[in-house]
Amino acid sequence: MNIENLLNLGASVIQGNDDETTTSLDTAQLSSALGNLFKGSEGKLDFGTLLGKMKESGLGDVAASWLGKGTNESVSGETIKNLIGPDKIADFASTLGLSEKSAEDALADALPEMIDKASPDGSLMENIIDKAGGLGGLLGFARKLFS
Repeated sequence: MNIENLLNLGASVIQGNDDETTTSLDTAQLSSALGNLFKGSEGKLDFGTLLGKMKESGLGDVAASWLGKGTNESVSGETIKNLIGPDKIADFASTLGLSEKSAEDALADALPEMIDKASPDGSLMENIIDKAGGLGGLLGFARKLFS
C-alpha cells in the first residue's frame, strides 16, 4: 500500500464513521488534510512521532495493537487531541469545516486502521516507512514495543 492509498484509507474510514458531518467530505480533501496533519519535517508522513507520544503517555500497548497482529485497540477523540495537540486538531478541523470534536473522533477512527495497514501481519512495510520519513524512528519504536 503506497502513501496515497494509506491516506485514502484514512479518508474512507472517516467517511464511513457515524458522524454525519464527516460522511459527505471529499476524499481528496480528507486525504490532503490527513497528509498535512502528519507531515514530518522532511515533508513525509510521520507516524513515528505519534507512536512515540503514545508510548510516553502510557499508551504503548494501544500503539502495539495498531502495529501488531490482531484487533486494534481504540482510543478516544480526547486522547487523540492530547497526542496530536489542540492547535493541530483545530487546523485540521478548520480545513475540513468540522467541529474540533468531530475532527478528534474522526482521527480516533482512522489512525488505528492507517497504522495497522502500514504494518500488516505485525511487520512494518519498509516501502511505506521509507516514504513516510525513514525507518529510523518508527522501526526503532516498533522494536521497543515488541522486545
